[in-house]
Amino acid sequence: MDLADIGVTGLATMGRNLARNLARHGYAVAVHNRSGRRTDDLVREYGGEGTFVPAADMAAFVASLKRPRRAIIMVKAGAGTDDVIEQLAGLMEPGDMIVDGGNAHFLDTRRREAALRERGIHFVGTGISGGEEGALNGPSIMPGGSAESWEALGPILQDIAAEVDGVPCAVHVGPDGAGHFVKMVHNGIEYSDMQLIAESYDLLRQALGASPAELAEVFREWNKGELESYLIEITAEVLDQVDAATGKPFVDIVVDRAEQKGTGRWTVQSALELGVPVTGIAEAVFARALSGHPEQRAAAAGLRGPSVSGVGGRELVEDVRQALYASKIVAYAQGFDQIAAASEEYGWNVDPGAMATIWRGGCIIRARFLDRIRAAYDADPALPTLLAAPDFAAAVNEAQDAWRRVVITAVEIGVPTPGFSSALAYYDGLRRDRLPAALIQGLRDYFGAHTYRRVDREGSFHTDWSGDRAEHSTDS
Repeated sequence: MDLADIGVTGLATMGRNLARNLARHGYAVAVHNRSGRRTDDLVREYGGEGTFVPAADMAAFVASLKRPRRAIIMVKAGAGTDDVIEQLAGLMEPGDMIVDGGNAHFLDTRRREAALRERGIHFVGTGISGGEEGALNGPSIMPGGSAESWEALGPILQDIAAEVDGVPCAVHVGPDGAGHFVKMVHNGIEYSDMQLIAESYDLLRQALGASPAELAEVFREWNKGELESYLIEITAEVLDQVDAATGKPFVDIVVDRAEQKGTGRWTVQSALELGVPVTGIAEAVFARALSGHPEQRAAAAGLRGPSVSGVGGRELVEDVRQALYASKIVAYAQGFDQIAAASEEYGWNVDPGAMATIWRGGCIIRARFLDRIRAAYDADPALPTLLAAPDFAAAVNEAQDAWRRVVITAVEIGVPTPGFSSALAYYDGLRRDRLPAALIQGLRDYFGAHTYRRVDREGSFHTDWSGDRAEHSTDS
């Protein structure tokens, strides 16, 4: 029997397309699925694209792989992943490799990597972005795991990944769960990006009375400049779509409840644990949650709003464009802050410039300005925040007047813009030399004796608020 170079188990859309991508690049690919029908369908429909080695069960799948074996799992994250890993590991030998290409939680990946390392098996948690099209034609790939596993697997992943300027969109992110963590934050930024786009559309439609088709042209025009990105491009396509059954704009016949698979929530939960303010991502997650409570929205439909309805003209379009770009910079800045914090916490040594490089192609958040992010980290690898990079500081400074007008307009006409508003609040908070946190510390000391620090000398202090209000050092 011919042995396969690599295997894929789990042949739903992503797994099937990834297997086809590997085969198209000349690799012999072992394929397996819990339901044998999917395996048979793949070989029957796409067998002409390359060499597939079908396996009826897991034992046959493992037996069909060249040593050291490399098997990619493309199954739904959760307990099912652990079951598949255990089946594979029980059939493998030291030196073999299991690659998890699903959207696993990075802490699960850390646990699995440690357990399999004890058995001599490499475990590579790998983020794969780009959807079904990316999996087939070239995704952005974010593998974690050991340096040794990257040496064996990296050339294959770089071969099938998207390319930009001749550079493959795949790089070794770092040890254990680093790859899945970066993919999680990527998805969180994606949440924020889509929320900002939706707010732009909603504000312009409500303020100007513009039709979806008219706004499609606005987004197409925006896609020619600094906002050029995959999400802006497809926004124009969605807004231009007309429903065949009703003749209405497609966007008007879709139920306004945004679903989510959990990676956005994970990003926010992790940020809370790390103490990183990812306010834009959080507001995007909460906006989806709000959209998912139609009963509350129906009950609140009678609440009074502002008396002002439509305002502004073409100048508002330009203001929203600038506000969108500035808010987008904030979203990415917060995401990169979270990656940096996790890298330090877990000892991953993630290169932020490399992450910007591999996100330029294949993935959902691919955008022109990722080149500028890469350049910013190339110029200063220790950059404390993207907003401090001269290029981005200048861009946000130039946009801030329009940004503020957009938030004011939204408030005046009652259009919710949590993404724009939270991004602006973050920007204003970040640039302040003094924040009201000093008062919060005073209040905490008053009711809980939590102590505070002074600006004029070292140490921790407590004021006897219920007594003579004398101050005491708490360091001794």
